[in-house]
Amino acid sequence: MKINRIILCILICLLFVISACATNDSSNGSQESPELSSLPPPEPDGGPFGVDVNINMTTIDNYLNRPDVAYVDVRMLYDPADFEAIGGISRLTQTLPGYRIAPYPLIATLSAMPVDNAYDGDTLFNVIWGEEGILEISANYSEADIILNDIFPKDKIIFLMCGGAGYSSLMRAVLLEKGWDESKIYHTGGNWHYEGDMALDLTVSASDPTIATWRANYALILFDHLTRIAP
Repeated sequence: MKINRIILCILICLLFVISACATNDSSNGSQESPELSSLPPPEPDGGPFGVDVNINMTTIDNYLNRPDVAYVDVRMLYDPADFEAIGGISRLTQTLPGYRIAPYPLIATLSAMPVDNAYDGDTLFNVIWGEEGILEISANYSEADIILNDIFPKDKIIFLMCGGAGYSSLMRAVLLEKGWDESKIYHTGGNWHYEGDMALDLTVSASDPTIATWRANYALILFDHLTRIAP
C-alpha cells in the first residue's frame, strides 16, 4: 500500500510538470512581436521638392532600422552633374545605415536640371516631363518593371533620400505614376543637409576622392545584360 501511494505521488508530480510545461509553451507561442510605433502620414512641405514635414534629415535618426521600411538613396556614386556649382557634392561621400543605393538617373529620365553635365545615358524608363509633372512614361527594357518592384517593394513603406532632394522628388513622382501607394512613400530629403549622428562614411580617406563602394548596399543595374525594347 505504501509503495502504491509513492507511485501515485510520483505520477501526480509528473502530470503537474507536464501541464506546467504545456502551459508555458502555449503562452510563449501566443506572444506577439512588439508592435512598431506608428508613423505619421506622409506630409510634403510646401517647397519645390516636397520633403516630408515629419520624417526628414533632421529627424531621420528616429526612424532608421525599421523592418517595415525600404530605405532607398537614389544618388549616383559618381554623378557627372556639376553639383559643386550649386554648393552640392557630385560624389556620394556618405549615406545612412539601411539605405540601399539605387541611382535615379539610371531608373528614369531626368527633368530639366539646374546644373551642367547632367547624366543623359541609358535609363530603365523614358519619362516625358511637363510643367505639372509626368506626361508620359514607358519602359526601355523588358526587365524595367521587375527591377522597379524589387528596389521599391509595394508591400513596404518607402523612404527616399538623395543629395539635395531633387532626385528623390523625381523618383517619388515616377513611383506614383507607376501605381505606388502615395500614403506609403516618404521623401526624407537631401543627405547634404543631414543633421544626425548615423552617417555612413563612403570615403576612403579625407585626402582620397575614391568612394568605398564595398561599404555601400548598391543596386547594380547593367544595361548590357538587359533586354532592350525596340522603339
